[in-house]
Amino acid sequence: MSHFPAPKNDLILRAAKGEKVERPPCWIMRQAGRYLPEYHEVKDNRDFFQTCRDAEIASEITIQPVRRYRGLIDAAIIFSDILVIPQAMGMKVEMLEGKGPHFPEPLRTPEDLQTVLDYKVDVLKELDWAFKAITMTRMKLDGEVPLFGFCGGPWTLLVYMTEGGGSRLFRFAKQWINMYPELSHKLLQKITDVAVEFLSQQVVAGAQILQVFESWGGELSSLDFDEFSLPYLRQIAEKVPKRLQELGIKEKIPMIVFAKSSWYALDKLCGSGYDVVSLDWTWDPREAVKINKDHGVTLQGNLDPGVMYGSKETITRKVEQMIEGFGGGKSHYIVNFGHGTHPFMDPDVIKFFLEECHRVGSQ
Repeated sequence: MSHFPAPKNDLILRAAKGEKVERPPCWIMRQAGRYLPEYHEVKDNRDFFQTCRDAEIASEITIQPVRRYRGLIDAAIIFSDILVIPQAMGMKVEMLEGKGPHFPEPLRTPEDLQTVLDYKVDVLKELDWAFKAITMTRMKLDGEVPLFGFCGGPWTLLVYMTEGGGSRLFRFAKQWINMYPELSHKLLQKITDVAVEFLSQQVVAGAQILQVFESWGGELSSLDFDEFSLPYLRQIAEKVPKRLQELGIKEKIPMIVFAKSSWYALDKLCGSGYDVVSLDWTWDPREAVKINKDHGVTLQGNLDPGVMYGSKETITRKVEQMIEGFGGGKSHYIVNFGHGTHPFMDPDVIKFFLEECHRVGSQ
């Protein structure tokens, strides 16, 4: 890793490891994307996944918010998508304008599943473009801020692979885990194995911190979360450091888990082996801090992104309440939204939010 530029700002790495910091580090999920006018200029008329696979363009989009909010954002996150793992597993995924991801041939029968289970995944080959984009971005950042790598959580990817896209009823995903639980576990294990290798190789390529997005975690009951999500999230937290050791990387790489709306699982997530647990906006920070007390991991979040549609006075008040609720932010805390930005948000309002986080967090 010595061939990469040395970090000039390691605030988020220190906070993730539980060290005391001068102020809470700030970054935003989906900080690189559709709310920024410069994103549309660079993406032009390209297909979404075509954009991701072009290392030069993906790198530029990743750096755009760092450049726009220079000194206010403490991390970059590589421009990509959680659905690149199903693509690497041999499934076709399209991004439909105005509708989101679409799988033309979702997994609906045991026979469909067998095709995916039998598919030999060569992560380095199938996702070579992702690693190139990470390396290029790490070099371009020149240590200005650390670079995030990420992947989707196994349950969340199972949902997309069986539903064929986003869902409101989760009919097919629920059918799989209730009608074919053993086959579901086989699929979840396959996804987990690919995720471990993908995350590890992202670190080799230059990622300095990792996040796992279990975006549909809240669609499971508590019992089903314990069976179909948590064991695989734990595997990732346990196996990635071991794989990194095999790949010759000795330094500690912080890992974050974000299981959206999984309110019943916070205590378990805090004890699941991750350095950081990210919270959505439904959590009262004080309550989360209490639950985390025996675990002592770092917490991340959790402002409702919708606050960005409010007045400056409202943003200031909500930022103050959030940072105070997490204990002032000088230890075990990373500022973030409770989910990602929206395409309709005003970049100048986000700048004001970040400025307020710095002001309040530095007090």
